[in-house]
Amino acid sequence: MGMPLELNTMIVTKGREERLNENLFTLTKEGYRLYPLNIPLEVKKTRDGEISGMGSIQKLEMENDCTKIFYQLISLKTTN
Repeated sequence: MGMPLELNTMIVTKGREERLNENLFTLTKEGYRLYPLNIPLEVKKTRDGEISGMGSIQKLEMENDCTKIFYQLISLKTTN
């Protein structure tokens, strides 16, 4: 039996990210998703929206049909 898996190359927050400290955030997404680790990725609020910054995923956890990413914001393009 197969498991659905999505490969993502950008971080889309939809405003659901949680700040852990100054520039470290966590985001939980539904489904199982793979992201490249420790390389700069675009951070956007929506898939087709403007880039709000660049982030690097430090850690990835998958369980109970959810993926939780921990990412560091490297640069910020906008303040909102």
